[in-house]
Amino acid sequence: MVREIAERLVLAQDEDRRLIERALHDGVHQHLVALAVNVQLAAGLADTDPAAARALLVDIGRDVRRALDESTALAQRVYPPQLHAAGLGAALRAAATSRGVPATVEVRVGEISPPVALTTVYLCWLEALERASTHAAINVRDEDGTLGFVLEADGPWDGADRLRDRVEALGGRLSIESPDGGGTRLTGALPLAR
Repeated sequence: MVREIAERLVLAQDEDRRLIERALHDGVHQHLVALAVNVQLAAGLADTDPAAARALLVDIGRDVRRALDESTALAQRVYPPQLHAAGLGAALRAAATSRGVPATVEVRVGEISPPVALTTVYLCWLEALERASTHAAINVRDEDGTLGFVLEADGPWDGADRLRDRVEALGGRLSIESPDGGGTRLTGALPLAR
């Protein structure tokens, strides 16, 4: 059983790296290629058609912001610095805001929560936000020696096994409910004592 969980965790890490690579290639990389082309076009238009060059510079500015937003989202997925700097509640709210998903965030945790437990809740939240179309909600509480959390997203949820494996590897539990045609609800608990 332990070996199976360890193997699934390694496979999940590989899948995470593959998803990050794909997001870099299909998102940030494509924006940077478009920026390089548009900068060359703007340079060519600067002397001959300044109005067109200015309009192209506006497009370049928009593309730069989009690339920055995507790279920030990827960086948060790799390691959430705001989680440790500002706390779990602030990190959860910031993640929802940066993804443009209206969200309800309720956090009541003490100072003793292990960083690995907080990071796990945060990663579950990122997955929920990726699947939410109009709303997501999270409620996190210290309960009887555990860090309990409930996440809800209005979109369908596939492939939550890697999240369950992470939670179980830390001695916790995670259940996933996805009624037909409805959203998804994750209920989990992680031990506070390690």
